[in-house]
Amino acid sequence: MSDETNQPKKTAVYAIIPLLMAVALAAGVWLGTFFIKDGGFQNPVIENSNKFNTILELIEDKYVDSVDHDLLIESSIEGMITKLDPHSAYIPARDLAEVNEQLEGNFGGIGIRFLIHDDTLVATHVLPGSPSEEAGMLPGDRLIVVDDTVITNIDLSNERVMSLLKGKEGSKVKVKIYRKGITKDLSIIRGTIPISSIDASLMLSNDVGFIKLNSFTYGAADEFTAAASDLKAKGMKKLIFDLRNNGGGSMSAATDIADQFLESGKLIVYTEGRKSPREDYYATGRGVLEDVEVIVLINSLSASASEIVAGAIQDNDRGLVMGRRSFGKGLVQTQEEFTDGSALRLTISRYYTPTGRSIQKPYGDGVDYESDYFNRFESGELMNEDSIKHDENLKYTTAAGRIVYGGGGIYPDVFIPNDTAGASYYLTELYYESIFNHYAIRFLDTRRAALTGSDKDKFVNTFVVTETMFTDFVSYAAKLGVEQIPKDIVVSKPVIKNRIKAEIARHLWSDNGYYTVYLEDDLDVQRALKEFASGTALSALRAN
Repeated sequence: MSDETNQPKKTAVYAIIPLLMAVALAAGVWLGTFFIKDGGFQNPVIENSNKFNTILELIEDKYVDSVDHDLLIESSIEGMITKLDPHSAYIPARDLAEVNEQLEGNFGGIGIRFLIHDDTLVATHVLPGSPSEEAGMLPGDRLIVVDDTVITNIDLSNERVMSLLKGKEGSKVKVKIYRKGITKDLSIIRGTIPISSIDASLMLSNDVGFIKLNSFTYGAADEFTAAASDLKAKGMKKLIFDLRNNGGGSMSAATDIADQFLESGKLIVYTEGRKSPREDYYATGRGVLEDVEVIVLINSLSASASEIVAGAIQDNDRGLVMGRRSFGKGLVQTQEEFTDGSALRLTISRYYTPTGRSIQKPYGDGVDYESDYFNRFESGELMNEDSIKHDENLKYTTAAGRIVYGGGGIYPDVFIPNDTAGASYYLTELYYESIFNHYAIRFLDTRRAALTGSDKDKFVNTFVVTETMFTDFVSYAAKLGVEQIPKDIVVSKPVIKNRIKAEIARHLWSDNGYYTVYLEDDLDVQRALKEFASGTALSALRAN
């Protein structure tokens, strides 16, 4: 899950905050023991820093085995940070680039999605306008050589593939591809490849749009605004905004997206901490969705930035929040980067929704923070609204008189139980082994030419996963190691058929193709559509 951050602040090590003074000393800055004149007290930070430094020297001089000095220091830092809160973190230099990519929303590469299929690297998607497309690569191509490295018939991993294909923008990579019995050499100049924050943006009916946001990168607000404007041009008057499984990201992206829904002057969120004075964030009135009805979907994995948006919509009586209680991360981090390439992501404040709710769930001694989802499952909260426990001491009231609660996540206005229809161990294994993806490649190897360029809506309306196709899928899954469980296969059959069709649509029309099919079987989305049709809960908001 991505942590909630302000824009990173790049600082030199010499400007390190007192919390890390011990580490600076341990790295070789010996300050000695200093006392205030006339027998005053000793600075506890310096005293403990000297102790830490002395211990490191003793280990270096006398420990029975040789030690990795740098690793020892980094482990000490990590141990110190874990005593603070669940979301402060030390990021070693080796990991920082990847962590930053998640927020920056881009990386240097060639612009393909891939799957290791039958021990061969397959380009499942070639991104439009990418270096790979410009070089002539097509979906379904097998990559058999990258530069001078043969990558067929070897133990290939996703990490190994990424190390070969990713690189600095402007650098060249040569690949040999196999396509329909012929091989072809391609020379590709790596470019900046965007990581889209939007999984899907489409119309579900003549006036209902759907946008699924997967993360709040620094560019997410621009992507969202462009997608929303496009849907409005197609007639959208109502929007289902899907923030399920969205772990958060940039706080500025969250406030900018919430701004699209709210009138000028409406409070979106405020932050406050021990050393951070209260700071309010207001809507500007530049929103493109102020006249669009909205339902926000959340679940137990919707966190941080997702909760800022959902809380702003809910507390301003702007729309409905539907689904299950969100994760409960109401802590804000800032990122301090050091000259050795490492960084500290440090919690500096909490955020509060417009009514004053802190959404952060409890943490600290005696709280098993990481097991919260399992505890919700065990308590029945994911299936029964009556199992949700509200803290009556954390009750708040919106301007329209709605009761909302703080103390651990955003509570939905309309509870929807977790969808377990068709769930089985067999279905889980199909997902885990990426069988739907593998099967789509196999299916399209002989049919891609006939389907490429065809009409997506016609495919959705007319393509049927036949019984013969379903049986073939089950047999293929068995060949890939997924044991056949007859009872599970019967229980999960409707879901499996939907996912087969959806995955084929994804390979042909990217994620919009997938979600056009998948959402027909999505309980949360179908419930939201019924709410738009009936207006039962929305009518109270319209009256205000």
